[in-house]
Amino acid sequence: MDYRRTYRSAAIVFADLVARIPPDALDGPGLGEWTLRDLLGHTVSSALRQVPAVLATPAPTVLVPAPEAYFALARVAPADLVAAAHKASDEDARATGAALGDDPAGVVSGYIGQATAALAGAGDDDLVVTAAGGMRVEDWLPTRTFELVVHTSDAAVAAGLPIAFDPDTLATTAALAARIAAAIGHGIPTIRALTGRAPLPATFSVL
Repeated sequence: MDYRRTYRSAAIVFADLVARIPPDALDGPGLGEWTLRDLLGHTVSSALRQVPAVLATPAPTVLVPAPEAYFALARVAPADLVAAAHKASDEDARATGAALGDDPAGVVSGYIGQATAALAGAGDDDLVVTAAGGMRVEDWLPTRTFELVVHTSDAAVAAGLPIAFDPDTLATTAALAARIAAAIGHGIPTIRALTGRAPLPATFSVL
């Protein structure tokens, strides 16, 4: 599957959703302690705004060889680093959400334009500096598509609005979730759940 196309497709679905969210819903529940505005802010920050900066920062070597390894690193990172990262993510989500102002759809559209323009100038094998370490562009960008799909679905549920991703984008995201599960040692439970053999625990997550 074309990772560039699925990223753009996921971004378009996110933009369409943001354009349909009623303004009075933005300060309502989003995800966990986040308001819907905070959730949109996190999605913009994690999946759109950082893309041009990352693509413009060359890495000397590959430290993270696959998209699933990017997410799996959180399971082995020191607890204090993970806690600090979560705190920073919360603060950034709220700040970015506030910066969306009264025209979230317009701001999101601008970020999508910047991200896709930067992507057009990047090579598949270019090495870039990411939060987890050096990665190839073709391995890092699918982690941003994953963020877009997961958090667009979160926002759609919070807003009570329908969304529709194309099959390739959904397949790519689901496949990455399964690869993350395998990478963190939960491959068999995931396979058994997907084939109707046994349910996953209520608190199960690949993240």
